[in-house]
Amino acid sequence: MNQNPHTILAAPLITEKATLVNATGNQVVFKVHPQANKIEIKRAVEQLFQVKVAQVRTIQYLGKTRRVGRSVGRKPAWKKAYVTLAAGDRIDFFEGA
Repeated sequence: MNQNPHTILAAPLITEKATLVNATGNQVVFKVHPQANKIEIKRAVEQLFQVKVAQVRTIQYLGKTRRVGRSVGRKPAWKKAYVTLAAGDRIDFFEGA
């Protein structure tokens, strides 16, 4: 896959569960490219945020079926990654808020 970290990490996921695991387990949740593997995700996070990654866990999601009138379509499949940071490292998306 392309080694550009901006294509591997699509966006951080800011949800209630993601905020909870960030506060308790020092984890950050990202929406990542569906073909990215754990090694590529680890390198991308370390390169973009200058932190040490301890562990990466990934989850595959199938796209949901959607209807518009008679036509049936499908949303794209996507992947979520739980990135556990090493002790002492932190990524905070709401520092100035």
